[in-house]
Amino acid sequence: MSFARLALRSVTRSRPIFAASTRQTLAFRANYSAAAGLSQETIQSRVLNVLKGFEKVDADKVRLTTSSSFTDDLGLDSLDAVEVVMAVEEEFAIEIPDAEADEIKTVQQAIDYIAKTPEAH
Repeated sequence: MSFARLALRSVTRSRPIFAASTRQTLAFRANYSAAAGLSQETIQSRVLNVLKGFEKVDADKVRLTTSSSFTDDLGLDSLDAVEVVMAVEEEFAIEIPDAEADEIKTVQQAIDYIAKTPEAH
């Protein structure tokens, strides 16, 4: 399920509650999704650990920073970059739509995407 559909569903779905009165009036309470609560440092650490554990990234030869590009700095081809994004999805238990996943080309872009995704944990 995409982020937009999930966010829309959790904001627009309201549940009826009964008011305590003699007329049995029906009131609605909106349910809002809270932010994930992951700190920027936690997200950064976990994303960098995913990359360090990726077999095609040699952390000893390459300086791995948040500004590292998957292709230019880490030497990954496009298929490897897709695998990295999939590993990030698995790490944070989220699903990144293909159109948005194609735009993630650096470590910082992955961190920023996770930070704005409320269901990431």
